[in-house]
Amino acid sequence: MHEMVIESIRVSLVNYQRVVILRVKETGKYLPIWIGSHEADSIAYKLQEISAPRPLTHDLLHDVITELFPDTPKAGLEHIEMAIELDTIVVIPATANIICKVANGVADEVVSEITNAGGEAVASYATVTDWDAAHEIVETALSFFGRIDAVVNNAGNLRDAIFHKMTEEDFDSVIDVHLKGTFNVSRAAATHFRAQTSGCFVNMTSTSGLIGNFGQANYAAAKLGIVGLSKSMALDMGRFRVRSNCIAPFAWSRLIGTIPTTTEEQKARVAKIQQMTPDKISPLAIALISDAAQDVTGQIFGVRNNEIFLFNQPRPTRFAHTAEGWTPDLVLERVIPAFQSDFLPLERSGDVFSWDPM
Repeated sequence: MHEMVIESIRVSLVNYQRVVILRVKETGKYLPIWIGSHEADSIAYKLQEISAPRPLTHDLLHDVITELFPDTPKAGLEHIEMAIELDTIVVIPATANIICKVANGVADEVVSEITNAGGEAVASYATVTDWDAAHEIVETALSFFGRIDAVVNNAGNLRDAIFHKMTEEDFDSVIDVHLKGTFNVSRAAATHFRAQTSGCFVNMTSTSGLIGNFGQANYAAAKLGIVGLSKSMALDMGRFRVRSNCIAPFAWSRLIGTIPTTTEEQKARVAKIQQMTPDKISPLAIALISDAAQDVTGQIFGVRNNEIFLFNQPRPTRFAHTAEGWTPDLVLERVIPAFQSDFLPLERSGDVFSWDPM
């Protein structure tokens, strides 16, 4: 039997269908193995978990898919298409790179919109979650435009769950895309910004992290982490005339397109959100990128329909001191009662932004 070592696993869009594609290390050839699945990402990750070399057969794919999706109708499994000889053993090492590029159809649409409007654009289908792939994104821009002047970190995903039911995969998936993705792409661009002594980062945060929300511990942690990352980037890169700011956007997008609308209250909420389109966010992002905003850095902005906000940042609000030092009893007796009137209430984003978007 011929042994075939897999270098990477890609999830791509072919003829508007998701396809898991294995890249063979020795030949560089791409082998499509699954067509028609809306859960191609999960299948790709599950395949990576197969540590021992095994023949990649129809039966193996059947087992993987039924384990991941036990409710899948058996008839749906008949659409598995194989492009690998059955006497071939496929080795998928733990180091195989997962490259998800299921959004490439959308990326191509955006490129078309820009070029049709008279602009220039190029799409990269690499994932922000991988260090090398993030560098590939930046290199794509450099190859096409000759230089890079700004990075807008806008990649996102959601895996909402109440905290006591949130899985490690739920947490890691969101942290990887939002926080690690922001770091990866920004770090890839930072070397070029330093060399040309100019550049700008615009990083998307969220009021889920700045204020709070139910069922989004992973998302809130990632988005508040981005605020700290952005501030550090502004401090470290300021000497090279590089700026970094955050925007907390309120907008209807593919990211939140799965919000349930089963009740009248939910339908009314979604209808309000749908008023706030992404094109309301872009004017602020473009303004922050422009040379006219060269002195704006380390700030957190928000956009909600036609409203623009500037958020405050944590600073001490009360002070207590004792020359003798504190004990737990003294803290409970003196500090907590003195500070309590200034404690912030436990609020959600909707409690603070309680009026209809204007």
